[in-house]
Amino acid sequence: MSRVCELTGKKAMVGNNVSHAMNRTKRKFHANLVKKRFYIPEEDSWITLKVSTSALKTINKIGISAAIKEAKSKGFLK
Repeated sequence: MSRVCELTGKKAMVGNNVSHAMNRTKRKFHANLVKKRFYIPEEDSWITLKVSTSALKTINKIGISAAIKEAKSKGFLK
């Protein structure tokens, strides 16, 4: 599975390592992902998602049901 957040769609960005001599080499900035289980009371079931830590903060704020509904409307989750 690729390194993509299942709720927000965040993925790796490309940038440069810059040395003191200003030499630039390509690098990747990966999303800060964690694998987490969530309980959905409406469905009375558990779901495992690979989410970014910023998505975890969003889930804590608006709830898992609202976050899943928003992700489905944006097309990140099926």
